[in-house]
Amino acid sequence: LKNYETTVSEPLWGTYRGFKLSTNQPPGGGVVRPQMVHFWNVEDGSGRAQTRERLRFSETGRRVYFNQDGSLKKLGQTLLNPDLAHCLTRIAQDGADVFYQGEIAEHIAADMADQGGLLSLDDLKNYETTVSEPLWGTYRGYFNQDGSLKKLGQTLLNPDLAHCLTRIAQDGADVFYQGEIAEHIAADMADQGGLLSLDDLKNYETTVSEPLWGTYRGFKLSTNQPPGGGVMLVEMLNMLEHFDLQKMGHNSTDYIRTVIEVMKRATSDKDNFVGDPAFVDVPLARLCSKEHAAAMAAAIKRGERGRVARLNQVESSKTTHVAVVDAAGNAVSMTHSLGMPSGVITNGLGFMYNGCMGVFDPRPGNADSLAPGKSRFSSLCPTIVFEDGKPCIVVGAPGGTQIAMGILQSILNVIDHDMDMQQAVSAPRFSATSSAIDVSNRIPMDTTLPLEQAGYEVRRSPQSFAFSLVHGIQIRDGKMNGGADPGGDGMAMMVET
Repeated sequence: LKNYETTVSEPLWGTYRGFKLSTNQPPGGGVVRPQMVHFWNVEDGSGRAQTRERLRFSETGRRVYFNQDGSLKKLGQTLLNPDLAHCLTRIAQDGADVFYQGEIAEHIAADMADQGGLLSLDDLKNYETTVSEPLWGTYRGYFNQDGSLKKLGQTLLNPDLAHCLTRIAQDGADVFYQGEIAEHIAADMADQGGLLSLDDLKNYETTVSEPLWGTYRGFKLSTNQPPGGGVMLVEMLNMLEHFDLQKMGHNSTDYIRTVIEVMKRATSDKDNFVGDPAFVDVPLARLCSKEHAAAMAAAIKRGERGRVARLNQVESSKTTHVAVVDAAGNAVSMTHSLGMPSGVITNGLGFMYNGCMGVFDPRPGNADSLAPGKSRFSSLCPTIVFEDGKPCIVVGAPGGTQIAMGILQSILNVIDHDMDMQQAVSAPRFSATSSAIDVSNRIPMDTTLPLEQAGYEVRRSPQSFAFSLVHGIQIRDGKMNGGADPGGDGMAMMVET
């Protein structure tokens, strides 16, 4: 609110002096529109309290957004909120100070104190608006000259990035870490109050590790070490060896129940034990052991259910994957991620800095808690599966926390259900990175109904293709076939030379 008042009273870049706050509520109230209904009911798979539940938290919310019988208002119904109209009228009359140190502020602080909230009158009084210059490096690449964001199908021209990549191609990676580009980065960080220094760039070292190896039904697989998601993939496959998945039937009720219980146990182990090995003693041998998997599989067969508490976090899926096999049989599976993009681009360089620190566990003392110089856990797990010592599946995916779950199901689809790679990555998927079961919309309701009747929470995604975007190559009888998840904009192609 104070930011709006500052903008109106002290015009900055891109503002209009004539901007006014409208407080007039239509006499008949507002109408519930389609986007409201979507926002109230969307299931994003993050494990948060859903918006429709938050609307119930206060007496006003229940009165405005719900009918007298307790049901959430539907499309086309009327919302009447005279309290908000009165509040906005007071602000329009007396200015933003009434919100931060006047009557409204005192009302907020009193209610917070009564309800055990943390916001105080001093917090409101001490709030200050931050005024900053626009990020012109970001602005030029992604916006039109009139300030509007570029739309679907428009062209992105980024000569700064082209020049930056050309310099790296000519002079090698050192130009980025201790040469001209490094100096450019460090100078911009210093000017903008950033924390990254020239010494940080100079001292960066690549971590090279041996693959993490596992086995599944006679196949051997190599994947990545912690803090990557490979340990989850190996652990889940070890557990699933104890079940006849083919006999259960692909994506049957029993199949889904079995696989999601495996997913939940691997997620719990990840939360409790997996972090940067330079900072955390990861019990890798135990987590990847057949004995550990057998004990957990036995618990699943006894009907014991896993419980996974999820943090209020969403990991961005700004990730890309490429799988390659050449004519000589050399294979590469590579995943690259921006994590959570920061939105910051140094003018003249053209690339966006990542924001991966936002995905650390915010709770201190845990395996993946934030620490200086520490690498955070990532679910990415580029994987190569071998048969008789030769690659037979090369697979990986973008998709945030769902990456390991998507790769797992694609491998099962090939090995247990005899699919080719395109079929394997296109088949409907499900996931369980919390105590709930998330399913894509192509999984029939009569499959998930018995799970709900058994007490499971089932969250249905509106998407037909959900839970990572798996891409891969299969080599069978000396011939290759590729698959790209139809839910993304990837592709599978063969190049002849």
